Amino acid sequence: MLPLNEQMDLIRRGVEEIVPEEELEGRIAESIRAKAPLRVKYGIDPTGKDVHVGHMVPVSKMRDFQDAGHQGVLIIGDYTAQIGDPTGREESRPSLTKEQVLKNAETYIDQLMKVLDRAKTEVRHQSGWFEGFTLVEAIRLGQKFTLAKMLEHETFARRLREGLPLAMHELLYPMLMAYDSVAVRADVELGGMEQRFNILQGRDLQRASGQRPQIAVLMPMLPGIDGAAKMGKSLGNYIGVNDPPADMFGKIMSIADSLLVQYFVLAAGAPPEVVREVEDKLAGRVLVDEKPVNPRDVKRQLGRLIVARYHGEEAAQQADDEFMGVFSRRDQLPEDVPDLSVAAEKIPIVELIVRGGLAPSRSEARRLIQQGGVALDGEKISDVNATIRPKDGAILRVGKRRFARLKVIGI
Repeated sequence: MLPLNEQMDLIRRGVEEIVPEEELEGRIAESIRAKAPLRVKYGIDPTGKDVHVGHMVPVSKMRDFQDAGHQGVLIIGDYTAQIGDPTGREESRPSLTKEQVLKNAETYIDQLMKVLDRAKTEVRHQSGWFEGFTLVEAIRLGQKFTLAKMLEHETFARRLREGLPLAMHELLYPMLMAYDSVAVRADVELGGMEQRFNILQGRDLQRASGQRPQIAVLMPMLPGIDGAAKMGKSLGNYIGVNDPPADMFGKIMSIADSLLVQYFVLAAGAPPEVVREVEDKLAGRVLVDEKPVNPRDVKRQLGRLIVARYHGEEAAQQADDEFMGVFSRRDQLPEDVPDLSVAAEKIPIVELIVRGGLAPSRSEARRLIQQGGVALDGEKISDVNATIRPKDGAILRVGKRRFARLKVIGI
């Protein structure tokens, strides 16, 4: 195991809150003396097929714990996924079937293991303890929570204030998530700040069950590539762990300069000295050939780090080379590229293509996308349902000879 001070420095990196921090420090000191690793839990609900780099923020923190000498406990939420996490939602999620959840779960583990140390990861499915749960046991679990306590959950309280529906099954979500911590005897639970309430319920339930309460290690939310909201699949503003290297790199090159430091810390897991160097470059304190560093080159550095994390160094360099090849060829665009005026809000790519006269119909636009013939600023678009947030001056290419330069109005 790493020494105590080195462990705490590593664990604090990129973390927003530790509840309570002094207790974590004491627990780690005990684990060093006893040569007994802490059990560090992270749960993820397989609600879709893809994991994105926002999901990987707490997963990367689990890897930090593993590198410090501790045991990761990965919970696959095959029961809570059928309920759906109500946090931050104004309406109930549509329920998933058990078959849908299990199919999704098959893809999740391989994606998470791109970051985790497989030898130090214990994978547990909730069905291991909830499959045989009786009604009596469920009622007894409910006895350990009060309605007043549940209404401290901001989502639940807001729904009631605003007269929005609040289904009884949604109240089960924090209870089941808390029971996971009891089932695996977690010492630490990782999650985003939006999971604070749920994770602290696990701490309370462990105490009521005669276990030492877990410590919550909470991470900030990673903004999506549009910078408008947290990264999410439903918003289309995410970088998928399984995205091809070129697509992943292209998405990173599209993010706003203001997001770069957050992405270096949270998405790339860059050490403090690299983050400080990035801050100096963006502030103009680092000169190359007596000129400030171009933020584009900082994005390229970020792109290489993130792509290498999921696809390897060779793929990262190739993605960079391909992007720069496309970027350098922008000077070879036709001289008469027409402007396409568009509002600043998000727009379906199919609608944008048709509106710009780059395809005669929606069906033709979809066909061109499926054939790989559509790109925005050199980034290929392969999802016919994709929506984009227009960037002023971006080049939309459809086929080999049809181009439009986006002119964003209202900014």
